[in-house]
Amino acid sequence: MTKSLNKWLRKIHRWIAVPTAITIPFGITFKLLGDPELMALWKKWDVVQSPLILTLAITGGYLYLLPYIVKGQRKRKNSQGEMAVR
Repeated sequence: MTKSLNKWLRKIHRWIAVPTAITIPFGITFKLLGDPELMALWKKWDVVQSPLILTLAITGGYLYLLPYIVKGQRKRKNSQGEMAVR
């Protein structure tokens, strides 16, 4: 992948992490309080939070694997360069 795509994924990951980190404690608090009005409000917000967490997991997984992907590409590129020299 290109460097610009990696930069955009990092920015997206960071910006999604902020609202997700804010909404999770609210959700836990609402569920512990057990107030029906708060639970109704939380059900509306839960629809928003679930895709955020999914996107966060996907981008986080990619960013976690990125050094290993680049390392493999670098090895493949170097081995092809050595074969061309021989």
